[in-house]
Amino acid sequence: MPLFDVYPLYDITPVKGEGSWITDQQGQRYLDLYGGHAVISIGHTHPHFVARLEAQLHQLAFYSNSIQNPLQTELADALCEASCLEGYQLFLCNSGAEANENALKLASFHTGKPRVVAFRNSFHGRTSAAVAATDNPAIVAPLNAGHQVTFLELNDGPALERELAKGDVCAVILEGIQGVGGLDMVHPEFYEAASRLCSQYGSVLIADEVQCGFGRSGAFFAFQHSGAQPGIISMAKGMGNGFPVGGILIHPDIRPKHGMLGTTFGGNHLACAAALAVLEVIREEGLMAHCREMEAYFRSRASEIPAILQVKGKGLMLGIQLEQPVADLRKRLIFEHHIFTGSAKDKYLLRILPALNVQPEALDLLFTALKKELA
Repeated sequence: MPLFDVYPLYDITPVKGEGSWITDQQGQRYLDLYGGHAVISIGHTHPHFVARLEAQLHQLAFYSNSIQNPLQTELADALCEASCLEGYQLFLCNSGAEANENALKLASFHTGKPRVVAFRNSFHGRTSAAVAATDNPAIVAPLNAGHQVTFLELNDGPALERELAKGDVCAVILEGIQGVGGLDMVHPEFYEAASRLCSQYGSVLIADEVQCGFGRSGAFFAFQHSGAQPGIISMAKGMGNGFPVGGILIHPDIRPKHGMLGTTFGGNHLACAAALAVLEVIREEGLMAHCREMEAYFRSRASEIPAILQVKGKGLMLGIQLEQPVADLRKRLIFEHHIFTGSAKDKYLLRILPALNVQPEALDLLFTALKKELA
């Protein structure tokens, strides 16, 4: 039976990973500076991650959410400590799209309002409401287009206030750093204004931290580079270092009714073990501080190459802006230099999303390759 054609595939079959490196079935090693869309947060096969999951497999891999799971409480406490967010409630699911879907649904339940405000070049997932709030008509089916979504330019405060003042907006959904859209950032003052305006007009601010959260921006959540206080925070990707897990943090003023949200696999024992392992490694290895140090090092090395127009993003969620489209460059980086990088909606942007514990020597390999290719 053939597989459904989802993505154009490179002729590479990884069979092993270690840290920032993966090895294919021919034994060729590749430097992974993309992490499978920012998923690999603490490196491939990190020893603590493997041990945590292996130990849990020997105990209990799964049971339904109809019984108590102490690992969920342990994860909620660990998230509170890591994020410094007091009083938020945790709902666990399986993916970023699912997290945003539940966030949008919960905001509409809470406010009783039907409309969502999202932003140009946004990407929030491929499920019904999440994809309707994504600025990519190519993946929005007629069924999804029935959702009431208004798209604004990012960081346009007056436009946001005009929409919220209409009184029918249940949620404003924001990526602190746009991933697929091209590494544009929410200005801190705009985030703070969005937070204030949502409170003023009875809407819920949803911080989409699916890609930019869990330390990737150098803060635990990207919105924490501002003074904003979201009503709901969505997360996934780097949360599980490759194990499917997602969730939303819900402000204490928002109280879901019993049975309003539900899940079969969300917050299962293995998923919680994976997320706990990630949090433990981030804390014990000081990865948020390391992330900020590597950003400074990355920008310093990029400044040595005249063809690099700018470095966008923050922490280790970075984009290299060039004058030329990057599609051919990415292929040469893979097949001639054995380095994985990513692309974005902006065809002139090379997206870099390495593990948070990437070392300077690995980044040096990228810039040596770029100097050769961009000479």
